Amino acid sequence: MKVSFYGHVRQYENIKGEIDANINEVLQSGSYVQGPMLKAFEAQAAEYFGTTYAVGVGNGTDALWLSLMALGIGEGDEVITNANTFFATAEAIWIAGAKAVLVDCDPKTKCIDPAKIEAAITPNTKAIMPVHLYGQCANMPAIWDIAEKHGLKVIEDNAQAIDGAGDTFKQGDRSDAVTTSFIIQKNLGCFGDGGMVFTNDAAMDKTIRKLRNHGSDARNVHSFGFNSRLDDLQAGVLSAKMKHITALTDQRIAWARVYDEAFKDCQSFIRPTNVPGYRHVYHLYAIEVKDAAKRDAMVQFLQDNGIDAKTHYSIAIHQQDGFPWGKPCEVVGSLENSEANAATCVSLPMYPELTQEEIDYVIGKVCEWDQANQ
Repeated sequence: MKVSFYGHVRQYENIKGEIDANINEVLQSGSYVQGPMLKAFEAQAAEYFGTTYAVGVGNGTDALWLSLMALGIGEGDEVITNANTFFATAEAIWIAGAKAVLVDCDPKTKCIDPAKIEAAITPNTKAIMPVHLYGQCANMPAIWDIAEKHGLKVIEDNAQAIDGAGDTFKQGDRSDAVTTSFIIQKNLGCFGDGGMVFTNDAAMDKTIRKLRNHGSDARNVHSFGFNSRLDDLQAGVLSAKMKHITALTDQRIAWARVYDEAFKDCQSFIRPTNVPGYRHVYHLYAIEVKDAAKRDAMVQFLQDNGIDAKTHYSIAIHQQDGFPWGKPCEVVGSLENSEANAATCVSLPMYPELTQEEIDYVIGKVCEWDQANQ
């Protein structure tokens, strides 16, 4: 049996009529950039997310650095984030002209460890950028308390956790902005690149709208800006998919529960942590092999058996070749948890469109490997 890692083609087939109808509406409108479909999707997304504003931009990386720029963060400033994340998180800080300050992750959730943040704060620190890794929200109440104490901004990197929430908070409750990515492999993905910034700050909303459009909010009137606009065709795809996001997320969670139960007695790896009361949306179902030397062998075994297992962020940011590439960067304290996560993680197929037969096959092969490697 073959089990792919992504299910976006199946997802398209399941709601093809709705997506095609929106695409056709855009094509017939003749308005493809900052047109009515984008405006409608921005309103739809803000209502769904529970924020006052939602601004569509070119991609998730742009959403991050445009948010930093809108908050006035740039050269000489420092932004604290975690080292075990996709490279774009730190990259966005550098694009904005600031210094990336890397701290360790929590050993269980793999999100930034709030206990490590204060030691990294200096007079130049302007913001904290927590990443909701794998679909698990970071501890935003603790992070927000630190930010308020030190007068810092907070930008949530939500590229992997659309529809996620905490036990007493939702995304955006304790931050200045939430950013997300809509690239196809995300839980809510378009047919190319796309991103969005969510905020309750009117000034930030206005600034990002200008920055994404060559510094313009009126025809022929420009200040400094860029070209980073979510086009209407992608907005149409996302609008159709967003109507199903809660059900799609619920199915991810259901499959994660099946995995959890099946792997509860496995001894060679650690299952993902789901903080009690949190809505972990399982962008990835990432296990950690206890013996790092066997991680690649496990991936190869699964792939040899038709299961498209992968590794994600298997080289932490500070371990990338040539670090720190001449960019302003600092590591504060030990990053042992981030390094362990990078060295041991294995991502299993996880998407709503998996079948029971496929799930059972993956479980069987993972348990077979576990039995042979305890």
